[in-house]
Amino acid sequence: MSEPFNTWQSRFEKLRSNKLFEGLVISIIVISALVIGAKTYEETTRIEQWLLYLDVAVTVFFLVEILIRMAAERNLVSFFKKGWNVFDFLIVTASLIPMDDSEMVLLARLLRIFRVLRLVSMIPELQMLLGALVKSIPRMGYVVLLMFIIFYIYAALGSFLFHNVDEFLWGNISIAMLTLFRIATFEDWTDVMYATQEEYAWSWVYYLTFIFLTAFIFLNMMIGIVLDVMQKESAQLDADDEEGDPAQLQALRGDVHALKAQLDRMEAALAERQGPSVSSHRPSDSSTTD
Repeated sequence: MSEPFNTWQSRFEKLRSNKLFEGLVISIIVISALVIGAKTYEETTRIEQWLLYLDVAVTVFFLVEILIRMAAERNLVSFFKKGWNVFDFLIVTASLIPMDDSEMVLLARLLRIFRVLRLVSMIPELQMLLGALVKSIPRMGYVVLLMFIIFYIYAALGSFLFHNVDEFLWGNISIAMLTLFRIATFEDWTDVMYATQEEYAWSWVYYLTFIFLTAFIFLNMMIGIVLDVMQKESAQLDADDEEGDPAQLQALRGDVHALKAQLDRMEAALAERQGPSVSSHRPSDSSTTD
């Protein structure tokens, strides 16, 4: 690998890791999101052309930024080994679809919306949160399955018991499950309970037990799963940071040892040069003494 290439690669690497550059990229992502939101207002039709120019400028900036990140890698293959880099590359590439094409304008707008997700790839803390959410989905699946069983049992009971009270809410098991979802989210659930209490005074037991199971137990179970995974992800992130620091210290120690060895060689060379001159003066000194 040539020396000029290494020089440029190191410059791009320093630019990529620069905090000001990262802050600029995050600011441009926010501006891009604001531009997308501004296009949803009818009042912006007067400045629609300026918004188009701004969108083109943002697209060009993202293209340059992704090229800088690719150039900062020693090997281009290593860039695509990271999932977030692949995501950014796809989003930037998809943003190159022109907005003035009537057939592709809807697709282009939809793809530009996903540019907001680049905030996740730029901020490690957001990556940790999203990674924890994705990793907790398999464990939450069992809780969801248990919740579905409880919903199904209570929906069947509600359909059998309360269908004569309100056919619209308890007509069949599917409608009853929607009604139970409304109760679980506390959306005017007392109105549903009061309507059935007029016919069945004991129906409050049905609602309170269902709310206790779904809103208190199952919801807290899901929160506990997410917090547990987040704690593990945070510990892994701290471990990765700690692993990076010793690596840097090890490299620094290697440089210090190499510099010390070079200084030792220089001192040895100077000693060899000074040796003959010192020995040549010793006889004259002894004769003077005599």
